[in-house]
Amino acid sequence: MRQKLLSFYHKYRSLFLLAVLLLWVKTYISYHIDFDLGVRGWFEHLILLINPVAGTVFFLSLSLFSKNVKRGHRILFAIYLFHSMLLYANIVYYREFTDFLTLSTMMEAKSIFVGSENFISGAISLMKWYDFLYWVDLPCLFILMKRRSSALVLADERLLSGKPVGGKALAWALILFLVNLGLAEISRPMLLTQTFDRNDIVKHLGINAFTVYDSIQTVKHKNASHTPEMDDVKLVSAYASKQYAAPDKKMFGLAEGRNLIIIHMESIQQFLIDYHYMDVNGTEWEVLPFLNELYHSKDSIRFSNLFTQIGQGKSSDAELMTETSLFGLPRGAAFIRNVDNTYYAGPHILREKAGYTSAVFHGNAGSFWNRTDMYKGLGYDFFFDADDFMLTEENSTEYGLKDKEFFQQSMEYLEQLQQPFYAKLITLSNHFPFPYDESSQPFPQADTADESVNGYFAASNYADQALQEFFSYLKESGIYENSMIVLYGDHYGISDSRNKDLAPLLGRDPDSWSELDNIQMRRVPFIIHIPGCSIGFESSVYAGQIDILPTVLHLLGIDTKDQVFLGQDLLSPQRKQVVAFRNGDMISPSCAVIGEQIYDLNTGETIDENNEFKHKLADYYHETALEQLTVSDVILNTNLLQSCGPKDLAPVDRESFDYSIDPARLKQMAAKDQEKKARP
Repeated sequence: MRQKLLSFYHKYRSLFLLAVLLLWVKTYISYHIDFDLGVRGWFEHLILLINPVAGTVFFLSLSLFSKNVKRGHRILFAIYLFHSMLLYANIVYYREFTDFLTLSTMMEAKSIFVGSENFISGAISLMKWYDFLYWVDLPCLFILMKRRSSALVLADERLLSGKPVGGKALAWALILFLVNLGLAEISRPMLLTQTFDRNDIVKHLGINAFTVYDSIQTVKHKNASHTPEMDDVKLVSAYASKQYAAPDKKMFGLAEGRNLIIIHMESIQQFLIDYHYMDVNGTEWEVLPFLNELYHSKDSIRFSNLFTQIGQGKSSDAELMTETSLFGLPRGAAFIRNVDNTYYAGPHILREKAGYTSAVFHGNAGSFWNRTDMYKGLGYDFFFDADDFMLTEENSTEYGLKDKEFFQQSMEYLEQLQQPFYAKLITLSNHFPFPYDESSQPFPQADTADESVNGYFAASNYADQALQEFFSYLKESGIYENSMIVLYGDHYGISDSRNKDLAPLLGRDPDSWSELDNIQMRRVPFIIHIPGCSIGFESSVYAGQIDILPTVLHLLGIDTKDQVFLGQDLLSPQRKQVVAFRNGDMISPSCAVIGEQIYDLNTGETIDENNEFKHKLADYYHETALEQLTVSDVILNTNLLQSCGPKDLAPVDRESFDYSIDPARLKQMAAKDQEKKARP
């Protein structure tokens, strides 16, 4: 065996073989250091070991078709550089989003990162000290290529000047891929046909194969017919009817006629509620004193088990769910890819059903997440973005207007809105990477190995102060008493990859931290504050952001029976408690399905395979969650609501909205409203 290996080495040693080996090694190392793929058992470890090989050989073999060694080396190095960049881009992206780059995400980057400084500062904050290991091979390989008299270069000359070897290398790559795919199918049947989880594909087939697969799926989706078929209509209609949960008669219309103010809280997680941080001196600091007071108010209905269900659309996915009760896409952002769809969203429903004026406020550019175009489809009357606020170097961050200034300046517009109104305010100060500003944040930093975790508490405390000031403005203006104020966290601030650094601050051992703990950390606050109602209580019902809209509309006295909503009224006695996540995972009060593992929520441990009853129950819940995701995808991918919307609502007329002159338009509308009120 040893002699055969030596013979193989002497026959095929070359820069090509070295490049394959280097890419293989650093990809395999990244699997263990930077990606959490949930590998279990020797069989999955074997698949993980071999899955980088086929794609690496396939693409690098394109250099072997050149008869000129120098040209072949240039092609080899270009391909090697591209693969290194793709691997590292996935590493950096995964550190924050615990996900892999898709073609849609790369194509939509312009709308996601408004301003190069946002992208650069975010990327730099995600880098680790050891990242040079992912790049040190490139100059080494380049230097070896330039040494024309080296044994490796001479071996390449013999290799390329003899019989064609490119075809042979491609054939070997195909054989290796088929072997890999066969092993993957044994481990995870129907991997490429019945999965929502990108993690599974990378674990079994590698990043190269995933990128190719995802690109094919994206192109297929783009070129596919988007006209709903009759089976699609029947599927969605039946599901929406089955999913409808009749409102609790005592709660229905509790806030009827009030203004609706929704505050979209950037990166606020549920674990911060009632959390006290202890600094190095032993002093306790309450992170969210105002939000805690609001949470426990007798006028607040609060939910302790509401989970963020975002996908790659991040904040825009949270908005989509709270406005339409539809999920984001499995890849990319619906705010960008499905901006031209027909939607029946909160602003449109409230205007048509109850005469509400609607406005959305955000201190960033309107192009961020393509909001300017999307809000027209949702039916917002007004959109106030960075162009409508006074931004200076002192009152702004890289992502726009700081929260305190944002709320203060928004009040000027809010007071002019014709009542009843629906206003949504999107905060942004508490944004990754949570830079610490000692001059404006007296709250102390945490002391962990991760700078983002360290700054998170101070940034959240600043956001809390801004909220308190905003409530004071509302009370001073007289708007507060006649409003229902809804607050929700849009997504996690601390990503899965950072949770182990956070664990000691939560009294947890990082070594015992599990995938179930990561899921539990996806809880975000959901508070419905109704001044003067005096019936506040805390609900422990398991829910998701998909359930916010029907809950809010029922409190405002608008029944959702005829709407195509995938969520349910959380105050309804008919409410189910299965929470679907965009990657196909699921959680309920009794169990959670995360990848291929099933967890018992009572013990926190995986459920034994011999426990047939619990496995069947988990399978049923998981199928329920996947059905919800599938129905949402059908609605978005076929633009089904264009032809199958509610019978009593006309579609939104996008052409009637022009956000370019909103301040002047609002001023004119307010003057007309005052004039009307002054008439005898």
